[in-house]
Amino acid sequence: MKYAGRLAAATIVGVLSLAACGTDDNTSTAGGTSSAAAPAQGDDTLQGTINAAGSSAQANAIAEWKKSFQSSNPGVSVNYNPSGSGAGVQAFIQGTVAFAGSDSALNDEKGEPAQADARCKTGKAINLPMVTGPVAVVYNLPGVDGLQLSPKTIGGIFNSKITKWDDPAIKADNPDAKLPSTAIQAFHRSDESGTSDNFTKFLKATADWPYEPAKAWPAEAQGQGSKGSDGIASSVKSTEGAISYVELSFAENSQLQKAKVANGSGEFVELTPESAGKTVEAAEIAGTGNDLKLKIDYATSAPGAYPIVLVTYEITCEKGLSADDAKLVKSFLTYTSSDEGQQALTSLGYAPLPSSLVGKVRTAVEAIS
Repeated sequence: MKYAGRLAAATIVGVLSLAACGTDDNTSTAGGTSSAAAPAQGDDTLQGTINAAGSSAQANAIAEWKKSFQSSNPGVSVNYNPSGSGAGVQAFIQGTVAFAGSDSALNDEKGEPAQADARCKTGKAINLPMVTGPVAVVYNLPGVDGLQLSPKTIGGIFNSKITKWDDPAIKADNPDAKLPSTAIQAFHRSDESGTSDNFTKFLKATADWPYEPAKAWPAEAQGQGSKGSDGIASSVKSTEGAISYVELSFAENSQLQKAKVANGSGEFVELTPESAGKTVEAAEIAGTGNDLKLKIDYATSAPGAYPIVLVTYEITCEKGLSADDAKLVKSFLTYTSSDEGQQALTSLGYAPLPSSLVGKVRTAVEAIS
């Protein structure tokens, strides 16, 4: 892995120490007992295929987990289609996949929880936070390093109100930078995406953003579309003057420049797993029981907190999967939420879940049947 990945691995130690509320032991659950979630263990009786789809933001995480899990359980195949959060949720509701990956929890306004519960038949659908993926504002502007952007400026850029890199608003955020008059090429996700949903939630909470947050990019905001996180990274890398939003892992893999973003206190914060972890740790659980839907404060004023983060959920049935699917999904998610599974993320540009949350995730996974 690149130096940035190794740096992320080292940096996240601070996140884990913070999340553990003063203890260096992050192998315990929220209740203080040792983790019930074991690393991937070989199981000769485990046979079959897990079909899943959804978030492209977690595609790199799933690929790493799949490799380890299948190595320990050669009788199991994990098929994950990074089709985007919206497509993944619909595939789960339609019953064609055993779990969906989504960068947003099931949407109440769209009736998704009720539809997902109906798919589960004998139980309810649950949102299980599994991957912390900080969202980077990436840009391609040769000669301009350390770009700083306030939420209001970001909103103006993505709403096609700020169209040149030497616009007064960008100059105000970067008084010492030499900004060219290059035209801004703003890229957004063309497919329904939880990344877009989280990014527009951030804009709605912090900027003069006139549109409602959604997985689908608002057509009125214009801009250029690219499909998937890999498509966004490729478009920015190949287009001078480009700007977009993409998960940290894709930004690092493509060696893209990342802007510092101002949080609610006006502090321009560099994106690191540690700075993103300060925002995730403060998130409230909005779901009930084993539904662990989170409410993130995108306008956080916590010192050193990077405000644009997303958490990818694995959405599945607490009860109601077929017996075979339930056994396979439970085994796979037991591994992904284990210490081994979570630590595997640190070299990929993701951050492990805070220990105060991962214990609840393990309890919820244990309830799958």
